[in-house]
Amino acid sequence: MNARTEPAPAGSDAIARPPLVRELLLVAGLFLVYKFGRQLATGNSGEAFHNAHRVWDFERAVHLPGEGAVQSLLLHGDGLVHLANTYYAAVHFPATAAFLIWLYLRRPAHYVWARRVLAAVTAAALALHLLFPLAPPRMPAATGLVDTARLYGPSVYGDPATDSLSNQFAAMPSLHFGWALMVAVGLIVATRSRWRWLWLAHPLLTLLVIVGTANHYWLDAIVAAALLGLALAAIHGPHRTATTAGRTQGSLVPAQRDEQALVGAGR
Repeated sequence: MNARTEPAPAGSDAIARPPLVRELLLVAGLFLVYKFGRQLATGNSGEAFHNAHRVWDFERAVHLPGEGAVQSLLLHGDGLVHLANTYYAAVHFPATAAFLIWLYLRRPAHYVWARRVLAAVTAAALALHLLFPLAPPRMPAATGLVDTARLYGPSVYGDPATDSLSNQFAAMPSLHFGWALMVAVGLIVATRSRWRWLWLAHPLLTLLVIVGTANHYWLDAIVAAALLGLALAAIHGPHRTATTAGRTQGSLVPAQRDEQALVGAGR
């Protein structure tokens, strides 16, 4: 009678991959709901400017560093501020999409977790946009900040009075920062490289860009990080699977080790 140990079954990552078409429709649907919801929050410019003064005064009361210090660094050179504006305009959505696509293809179980977290954070952000409209710091004259995108380009926004494609009074919280932080957290959790902590450079750079270009207050990023923390606490992450461990560290899963041991004994 020949002893035989079956190879380890495909890990939970392979089992967890959801249907592609369903995911595309789901993500597109969530995005459209969010965009439509932001449009519902328009028309509160007076309240948005009032809240902007409240946020600005609160930040000074608790001695947060001034946003102007970051902007003054960018304004030392036209090339630097143009690069910051480009990063703000061009990296946010593509980086998040690339993150989700990579997880879907390489770490499906992590993809489902990350998609749920991003959806929860975005839904919470939409609720805040509706409850607390907020003009970005580039708008109130009291901040002394300039609209770097309008002055140096490129800009993703038009005149707030006629811009029907985006709600510019939805600064709180900053989804630019919240999504960037989730991208970094997700990649740190899903990979095992010794360099994986360098992914934190993405949210750090995003933070400096959104503040330096006067599109967000420090408090916008703090609230986004808090919402992400709550979502991560409420939505349990995937367990590390034997398949993932074997792929990332070059080790064998238990059944494979047993099989090699049996083959070696037969020799």
